[in-house]
Amino acid sequence: MSRTVVPAALATLVRSPGLVLAWLIVLVALGWAVVPHLFTGYSPIEGDTAASFLPPGPEHWFGTDRLGRDLFARSVYGARTTLTATLLAVLIAFGIGTAVGLLSGFAGGLVDTAVMRVIDVSLAIPSLLLAMVVVSVLGYSTDNIALAVGVSAIASFARVMRAEVLTVVHQDYVRAAYGVGVRRLGVLLRHVVPNSLGSVVALAALEVGSAVLAVAALGFLGYGAPPPEPEWGLLVAEGRDYVAIYPWASILPGTALAIVVIATHRISTALRKDRRR
Repeated sequence: MSRTVVPAALATLVRSPGLVLAWLIVLVALGWAVVPHLFTGYSPIEGDTAASFLPPGPEHWFGTDRLGRDLFARSVYGARTTLTATLLAVLIAFGIGTAVGLLSGFAGGLVDTAVMRVIDVSLAIPSLLLAMVVVSVLGYSTDNIALAVGVSAIASFARVMRAEVLTVVHQDYVRAAYGVGVRRLGVLLRHVVPNSLGSVVALAALEVGSAVLAVAALGFLGYGAPPPEPEWGLLVAEGRDYVAIYPWASILPGTALAIVVIATHRISTALRKDRRR
């Protein structure tokens, strides 16, 4: 087994080092979220005002903020808040959007027409604006941000799922299943659902990056976790007033955010290519 796995892993590394690097970045980000204490010994909340705005160095990799808190520690612990909200948002969008698209494409007729008109209206509204409206109604918190971002992405999942279902239901094996007496529910569960999920799963990987940006953007605007709780968007916002003098206060947390987003988009691109094959 190991003789086969090792050459395959080396071949993947040589063929697509960018993809391997993307997976490593995502794994590190997940490690930050799950076991942040393994990556830093500093507290994300407590600081020393006498050490405010120290530049990046061996002791403080990202420097310190105006309260003397270690910015690398706040970035590491902020991954838990941001990524938890991101994954919850994607799960909400994936679950509801997939169900709606499946119902629309499989039912057809008036149901399909009515659902798609609602989806078209939803897609016409900018997703960030829709998320801001939802979180304004529900209240400011990380959980409500996750719900708002998830609701704003439902339409995209529903549209992709509907398109896949419409393609599958016209395949010969589906017609053959009907011909041998399989009921609609059996056709739906055995043939339509398994063969329609590929593109939706690839979309989910893409939406992870978009959801990270949306969650961070809402946090930057003040809709998310209240200070002093670390959150990636909030970290960038806290350093914006000092960016001309102490640029690391915003640039380094923002760079970490950008790297994670780029890595998730690289993985999503690879998944879409594999799906087309």
